[in-house]
Amino acid sequence: MRILIIAVAFVLVVLSTLGLVPDALLAPYGETIRAVLPKAMSLSASVLFLALLAERVRIAPVTVASRAEPEPVPEPAQPLPAAAPLPPAAPAINAEAEVVSFLALLQDKGRLVDFLMDDVTPYSDAQVGAAARVLHQGCRAVLTEHFSIRPVRDEAEGARITVPAGFAADEYRLVGRIGGEAPFSGTLIHHGWRTESVRLPRLVRADEARLPAIAPAEIELR
Repeated sequence: MRILIIAVAFVLVVLSTLGLVPDALLAPYGETIRAVLPKAMSLSASVLFLALLAERVRIAPVTVASRAEPEPVPEPAQPLPAAAPLPPAAPAINAEAEVVSFLALLQDKGRLVDFLMDDVTPYSDAQVGAAARVLHQGCRAVLTEHFSIRPVRDEAEGARITVPAGFAADEYRLVGRIGGEAPFSGTLIHHGWRTESVRLPRLVRADEARLPAIAPAEIELR
């Protein structure tokens, strides 16, 4: 799981770095890269979020007893009731496999892995643009089907807004000259995104020895 998180984070860093490269260095694909870059960054951020969520789910919470509580007084021994049959054990669900399964959905609907793993240098701007359209339509369909995504702020970008006191740190990123305490007033640069619900299919793994494939190899038999 950590390897997957590092890999997705690396892709996100690379995409962010491309946004800082001057257009002259990206010629002749500058316009195409600028058009595709925000969507690719959003998709990479979504996959990174899911990987971090899966990593957190995999860690079982630990409850620590408070030392301030007095030790319970032992009660007299009581006869044990007849043992009830134990319910069947729930099938183990591998969080890493579920992340790979979601990546497989993005590959199946939008060819995300094909697009990111391919070298687009030999292709023309028209070919890259056509591939980006398929990528956008397919991956957007997956996101709208399995996630309820809404903007953090409904105001138009460029509007003056107020960040309330006690705001959630993961919903706001303050830039510029920051001083004092909330509420803060500033210009909305990006409205942000948040997920209100997740409807991913639960995956029961029959083979725990390996992660599932993202996409199967297709063989034409003759």
